[in-house]
Amino acid sequence: MGKKPVPKKKTSAARSARRYGSFKTKTLKKLSGLTALVSCTNCKSRIPSHRVCPDCGMYRGRQVIDKNKKVDKITKVKA
Repeated sequence: MGKKPVPKKKTSAARSARRYGSFKTKTLKKLSGLTALVSCTNCKSRIPSHRVCPDCGMYRGRQVIDKNKKVDKITKVKA
């Protein structure tokens, strides 16, 4: 059984950051024309299309999420 290949030198932080930055900019360029932001019909905030508005909870003119409802947070689980 032969030895597995390993890197001869450690990859510097600058080199790996540059590689990641290049990947990030390429991906953002691809996605730039695909995501469409629209304004909410109720509160006029900018949201992605076909999504529920996180500010008012409306989707296509009807209330989907009740924002006035108080949610109790669970701090400790009784076992």
